[in-house]
Amino acid sequence: MARKTNSEQRRAEIVMALLATMAGHGYEKATIQLIAREAGLAPGLLHYHFKTKAEILLALVKTLAAMSRQRYLALADNAEGATQKLAAYIHARLGLGEGADLKAVAAWVVIGAEAVRQPEVRAVYQDAVREEMALLHELLSACLAEQRKSTAAVPALAAAVLAMMEGAFQLASAAPGVLPQGYAAQTALALVERFIAAEATSGLR
Repeated sequence: MARKTNSEQRRAEIVMALLATMAGHGYEKATIQLIAREAGLAPGLLHYHFKTKAEILLALVKTLAAMSRQRYLALADNAEGATQKLAAYIHARLGLGEGADLKAVAAWVVIGAEAVRQPEVRAVYQDAVREEMALLHELLSACLAEQRKSTAAVPALAAAVLAMMEGAFQLASAAPGVLPQGYAAQTALALVERFIAAEATSGLR
């Protein structure tokens, strides 16, 4: 794998500094000064690499999506069969084990709110959601096909799982410690397993 250039490394550091700052202060209060302090840089250097804070935010959306995909790939590396790959995906998104990043979860929730307000953020956010839906569709279809069951309801089930994940992220950020620890991954797995085990799929069409 090619090493990052100094400029690429510095940009990555700035993006992660926004993540940390935004997780603690929100986007609006994540000033250039705070981001620069988190990155250990002078504010002027941030503007050398990014023209605006919004530009850093767009880069963060792509970074978080890539981090999420990498965690899934790491957990799925030793998975055998479609069912284990799907379980790896759910644990990658909702599990609290190795690689879990609560700051990244909080930042993703803030990004969702900004996607409502900023068209540029919305476009990148929608791309990330489409990629998640495509991956979920692929994993769920493989599980159902493996058991010779209809895949007709996969789009609706994928949307339901994704909506559950986004809701779990919101609750983890806004009401930490209120819900039982580990409930999200366990419940999502149970939901999917029961659906796959069911003979009828007409209820989700």
